[in-house]
Amino acid sequence: MLKVGVTGGIGSGKTTICKIFESLGIPVYYADLEARRLIQEHPVLVEGYRKLFGEKAFEYGKLNRSHVAKMIFHDPELILKVNALVHPVVREDFFQWSRRQNAPYVIEEAAVLLEGGGNHLLDKIILVSAPENVRIARVVRRDGMSEEQVLKRMKYQWNDDKKRLFCNFEITADDNHLVVPQVLKIHFELLQIWDC
Repeated sequence: MLKVGVTGGIGSGKTTICKIFESLGIPVYYADLEARRLIQEHPVLVEGYRKLFGEKAFEYGKLNRSHVAKMIFHDPELILKVNALVHPVVREDFFQWSRRQNAPYVIEEAAVLLEGGGNHLLDKIILVSAPENVRIARVVRRDGMSEEQVLKRMKYQWNDDKKRLFCNFEITADDNHLVVPQVLKIHFELLQIWDC
């Protein structure tokens, strides 16, 4: 079974692309969603968050997102420590999940897949790209964030040019390109690789 990563900056359209792959019968592991679950459940992450953010890291058994965000805002180096803590646990969870799947390939969707070094453990990587102004508009509309907040998040992600260096495929998810034909082309290429 092939392990394929789907990555792209915030607002690039990764989730939409992955939903299309799911409609083709391909299992998708949404790393950001699973990370949120694991942060609340996995003992290593719970303890690590308490060490990084203090006892206020969790309130009533749930992650205190506003407290964590405030601390990261005042100490941006914390995001590197969080990533170093969370990425290995999510990676192991992905591999356990993938062993339970029955498909020619599985997908791991993650915004910071490459930044976290996850590309070395995957067979192929798909970049989902879109112009920055389109991405900003999508996130403002979807999440109700300000442009400034979106740009601040983008600052912690590699730009598409850097990501392209590590990717095998690219899907352009803007208003000028149909995404379904692009997904189908990659899907059939991956099936051929799996069949070899």
